[in-house]
Amino acid sequence: MPDSIVDFIATVHPYDSLQRDELARVASFFSRRTFAPGDLIYQFGERLPGLYLIESGQVTVTDRNGDSVSQLGPRNSFGERGLLRDGIAVTSARVMDEPAVILMLPRAEVTRLIADHRTVARFFDRGRVPSDRGGDLARLKVGELLSGKPVSCPPDTPIIEAARQMRDARVSSLGITNGGRLIGLVTIRDMSNRVVAEGRDMRQPVSAVMTPDPVTLAPTALGYDVLNVMLERCIGHLPVVEDGRFVGMISQTDLTRVQAISAAGLIRQVAKARDAAQMAAVTARIPELLAQLVLARQRHEIITRMITDIADAVTRRLLDLTAADLGPAPAAWCWAACGSQGRQEQTGVSDQDNCLILAAGADARDPWFAELARRVSDGLHACGYVHCPGDMMATNPRWCQPLNIWQGYFCDWITHPSPEAQMLASVMFDLRAIGGDDALLHDLQTGTLDAASKNSIFIAHMIGNSLKHRPPLGLIGGFATIRHGEHRHHIDMKHNGVVPVADLARVYALQGRIAAVNTRARLQDAEARGVISATGGRDLIAAYDMIQTVRLESQAHLVKAGRRPDNYLSPADLSDFERSHLRDAFVVVRGMQSAVGHGKGMLG
Repeated sequence: MPDSIVDFIATVHPYDSLQRDELARVASFFSRRTFAPGDLIYQFGERLPGLYLIESGQVTVTDRNGDSVSQLGPRNSFGERGLLRDGIAVTSARVMDEPAVILMLPRAEVTRLIADHRTVARFFDRGRVPSDRGGDLARLKVGELLSGKPVSCPPDTPIIEAARQMRDARVSSLGITNGGRLIGLVTIRDMSNRVVAEGRDMRQPVSAVMTPDPVTLAPTALGYDVLNVMLERCIGHLPVVEDGRFVGMISQTDLTRVQAISAAGLIRQVAKARDAAQMAAVTARIPELLAQLVLARQRHEIITRMITDIADAVTRRLLDLTAADLGPAPAAWCWAACGSQGRQEQTGVSDQDNCLILAAGADARDPWFAELARRVSDGLHACGYVHCPGDMMATNPRWCQPLNIWQGYFCDWITHPSPEAQMLASVMFDLRAIGGDDALLHDLQTGTLDAASKNSIFIAHMIGNSLKHRPPLGLIGGFATIRHGEHRHHIDMKHNGVVPVADLARVYALQGRIAAVNTRARLQDAEARGVISATGGRDLIAAYDMIQTVRLESQAHLVKAGRRPDNYLSPADLSDFERSHLRDAFVVVRGMQSAVGHGKGMLG
């Protein structure tokens, strides 16, 4: 086998992780073939002989309907989804406008590689579902506990300047570095015991009061090591050093923060809060909780559920405090949330979407309901759940109405599915009761879900609405990023990542009369009821898991860097491995959109 194949696959992940002799062995199994422009490499439904890898040229991959889902260039693999499932192609692949050289690795060798090499297995595990195992402090790596940039100064810095630097950075310790290398440590206690208590001249160099050559740990050490060293040495600050370079500081406060914060603890604090200001102090810690849960390798649906539970607790507390202050309500009511709170999918950044459903025949103009809506909505805003830009809130008289009016809304949306009706129905089909009489929402949903599922025209319009947000797939194996503005060269992981899957799940829920509003639950129920095939359901759930996981990891990274979390991700910040998996997830979503758009949602 020519050495050129060895040299080529040595630059392609995951083969680049193999030892040279194993790499040569794998290269010997590859076959090479040149295809002319327009040649079909394989067709949907055919049995695949192996895994394909582009050495040169470009390939377009299409779904069963002929819609393009991917355009690939050199070093991209294709065909693995069908190959690793049952050996049958789930797409078609054709050479584009220039000749292409394609390598093919037989299925048996692909299977052996996956069994023998963890890196290869991880690469082809396209779902990349996090482990169910919790990640307590002892399991976390020291590098994952670090937050922000290290604060340091040279040894000749005057003591007074070092003290000011600690004050301004709001830290309790300072690394003393020389050329980036750590040579000492000074803490708040050192400033008290060695400077103030001894009346030392504040103009002396900080090296005079530092602890020289302090105990350090590497970023790869475990939280368990931090605990042991601190307890054994009776110290409260531990510098983190990598190849002699000072990269951060771990303090007892950091350990306490990691161990103390929990969703349950925050909810308990919310339940005791006397006003919105006290609740806001609790919700301000949600980004910190999110980062901790991501570091602990919790599954994305657990993280978003925990964060949503806090929003629910805040909403109920505001409802209880306001209702107690206003006195008896003139009629029964139900406060319902929609959007991400309704679906129990909130992350570190969320606005509020809510409404009030009143008892049939109630007077929606009664000031009691308007005041309840205003106080609760403003309280949520103060707690970080900002007012909805589209005014989808109970403070809008349109969304504070008795049950019979709500039933009329849904009836009109279903029978006259205008673009506005599709948008409103998409939001309102995600309603979930938060406070008050939840039977009112149950009565509303029971009838409307049944009526909607029977109206094929309405479902067709909802399918069209679900295709408005497309995964950010660009040409030749890349991503379609935002071209202008503040988030240039970024992907909107909410509107182009999560929303397309949530919209598909809503369509499946309507087709299958599925009552669940959570996206993942809808997909699981749709698969169980045969609305989508088992393979289609598994692929879409795995894709959704991947998209949400990367989204949350990105938000956690921003939190650790001291920034506000958002939904924008730069593909350049991802490794080749992560980019490959994320792109595969988007390809799956695009394929499922194509299937439902061609009326083949049942086939998945």
